[in-house]
Amino acid sequence: MTELIISAGEEGLRIGIMEDKRIVELHHEKSNKLFSVGDILLAKVKKLVPGLNAAFIEIGHPKDGFLHYLDLGPRVMSLLKYVSTVQASSGKGFPTVEEMTLLPEINKDGKIGQVFKGGQTIMVQVVKEAINTKGPRLTCEVSLPGQYLILVPFSNDVSVSRKINTNEEKRRLKNVVESLKPKN
Repeated sequence: MTELIISAGEEGLRIGIMEDKRIVELHHEKSNKLFSVGDILLAKVKKLVPGLNAAFIEIGHPKDGFLHYLDLGPRVMSLLKYVSTVQASSGKGFPTVEEMTLLPEINKDGKIGQVFKGGQTIMVQVVKEAINTKGPRLTCEVSLPGQYLILVPFSNDVSVSRKINTNEEKRRLKNVVESLKPKN
C-alpha cells in the first residue's frame, strides 16, 4: 500500500511517500519567501507608466510587481472579463471558462493604457522573484503546469513537445488531447 502525506504550515511544505507504513521518500521545502515563481494572484493596477509601456501592480509585496505590455498575453481581455464576472457574481456560482465567449486578441503593438486603468483588479502570475530593489516580474498569461501538460486558460491551441521525435507520436498525442480538452 502506497500513501502520499502532505503537511503545509508556516515552517514550509513537507511531502512524504509511505509504502507499507514505512517512509520511502521525504521532501521538505521551507517557505521563507512571500511569493514564489508560478504563484497566481489577484492584484490591483497601482500605476501605469506609458513611457515604459508597463504598469506597477500591487500584490502585497513590499515592492510593487512589474508588468510589461508584452507580458499581457494575447487573450488578456478575456481574462479581465472573467475576473470581473467572477467578482460581480459575489459567490453565487462562478462561470466556467468553457461558458465564456472569447474576446479578440490584443494588438502586439498596443499601449498599456488601452488595456488597464489605475485601481483595476487583475489576475497575474509571478514569473520572476523580487531581487534587491526590484519587485517581482509578472505576467497575465497564466499557465498551470502539470507533469505532462500545461494548461493555458482562454487558449484553444494544442502543442506537443519538441522532445517527442516521431511525427506519428506527435499526431497521436495531439488527437488524444484534442478529444479531452475543454473549450477555451
